This record gives sequence, C-alpha cells and structure tokens, in this order.
Amino acid sequence: MKITLKQLLYFRALAEARNFGRAAELANVTQPALSMQIKELEGVLGVKLVERLPRDVRLTREGRAVLERAERVLSEAMELEATAHHENLGAALNVGMIPTVAPYLLAGTLARLRAADITRELRLREAQTNDLLSALRDGRLDAVILADPPRAPDLYAAPLFEDRFVLAGSTARLAALGTTSDVLRPMALRPEHLLLLDEGHCLADQALDVCRLDRRQTRLDLGASSMATLCGLVAQGFGLTFLPEIALPAESSAAPDMRLRRFDAPEPARQLALVRRHASEGGAWFDDLHSHLCAAGHDLLQRARQVAPTG
Repeated sequence: MKITLKQLLYFRALAEARNFGRAAELANVTQPALSMQIKELEGVLGVKLVERLPRDVRLTREGRAVLERAERVLSEAMELEATAHHENLGAALNVGMIPTVAPYLLAGTLARLRAADITRELRLREAQTNDLLSALRDGRLDAVILADPPRAPDLYAAPLFEDRFVLAGSTARLAALGTTSDVLRPMALRPEHLLLLDEGHCLADQALDVCRLDRRQTRLDLGASSMATLCGLVAQGFGLTFLPEIALPAESSAAPDMRLRRFDAPEPARQLALVRRHASEGGAWFDDLHSHLCAAGHDLLQRARQVAPTG
C-alpha cells in the first residue's frame, strides 16, 4: 500500500480541526471513512500520527513532521493541477527540425517565442527525417518540422508554408542553360551536372523526385553533408543544385559568387509542416509554436524573394 493524496488531505483536516467529527465535515466525508484513512496512513508510515483524547486530537512528534511534509506535497499538487489547466507546466518543449530548415527558420522562431513567453524553454534536435519521426513516435520529441511529411494515421501535420526551389550555380553554369527567355524546367537539367546533399537528406530526395531522376545518375562523388558545403561547390562551378527559398538570404551572403535562377511556373516546391502525434492532442503550445513558425517563415520568404525575385 502507498500513501495517497486523499490520506494527506484527511490528515491535514484532522490536524486543523483536532476532532474526527469536525475533520470529517471539513473533508466532506463520513467520520468512519476519515478515521480509516488515518489508520491506513499510520500503517503505511509505521508511526503513530495522533494521540486520541476524549474531546481532542493531538499530533505526535512524528505527526508534526509528517504534517509539515504533507503541506508541501499538497501545495505542489494544487499548483500542478492549476497550471495544468493553463498548459504551462514549465516543461521544456522538445522539438526536432531537419537540417535544411533549422539553420534558417530557428532564429526567427526563437525570437518570437522568447518575446511571447520568456519562461518557455525550447530544446531543439536537428536530425534527418527518419530519426526525427522515430523520436516523435517514441515520445522523445513533442513535435517536428518536416518537409512533405508522410501521411500516417498516428501523426497530425499542420501546414506551415510552401518553400520553393531555386536553381543555384556559377555564372557560367547558369548561362550555359540558355537565355532568360528559355523555359527552365527541372526535368531539362542534365543529371551529371546536378549536385545533391548526401543520401538520407530529404531535400536531395525531393530534388531527385522533381527531376524524375535516380541518385545513381547524379554526381555522387561531390555529394555534400551540408547546405553551406553544397553552395560553396556550385559557386566554384562544380555543378548545379536546388536551394530552398528559406536558405537564400543566408547562403547567398556566405557564397557571393553563387548565382540563382528561378524555374518557370509551376515552380517546384516542398511543403513544410509542424507534425505531432495524434494521441498528444496538441493544445495551446502547439498552436503557438505553429503561429510563430508561420510568421518566421513569412519573413524569410520575403527576404528570399528580394534575393531572387519571382517572375
């Protein structure tokens, strides 16, 4: 048998009333029920908590020590109940992002979260899609930001925004594709000129999909583990690559020799989404996070379209 909150509540009522009948009235139970709970509490603890006098109840030395601890436990329980109703338990949000999103979307989102609630702690994990989904389903993450998330009955995906792809390369590489009046389609690219992130990155898979290519047709010997490395390679003329719009402000600044060109409509794109478990039911924290991510994404896209104007 274990100590229960009910036993502590009854014991506190008895300590206040110093009479079993009045304590039962305070606790809104019958006197026999209260008396039984006190006896069970004494049995669990192995100590006598009260001295039973004809018209009075007096706490023993052990009873005073237990009452002091019971007050703390009941106070914490009441605070937990109150804050739970407002979804502000003080627990950190564990959120995952894919590597082709985190470096660009995180800073703006954190700034908004901090401005809205300085007490909210956000813990970020950056990993590839499969690892994030495993951590989400295991309960190690509360939500993840993915591109084109899989449809699954155990997941709920709230769309954030569309992130279009832009073609990046050196001046010479892009000029070789033809004049600006020529139609530029992903499927028109020569596969041997295309550089991608290393296998496992969803951005690489998405690029292959829009080009209707197999990875074996691309320049695997020059695959890169990060967007920064990829941009450095194409800026030096080693090939062409796809960049998501949200990466344009940062990567264009870091690789000034890199040039960009928009695809003709309909432009290829990925859909970013905030994903949680269906069973977690979301709540204010999910809606707030979704709102801040959308706002940060909107700002990024505005800046991106200054770097690479749309037609």
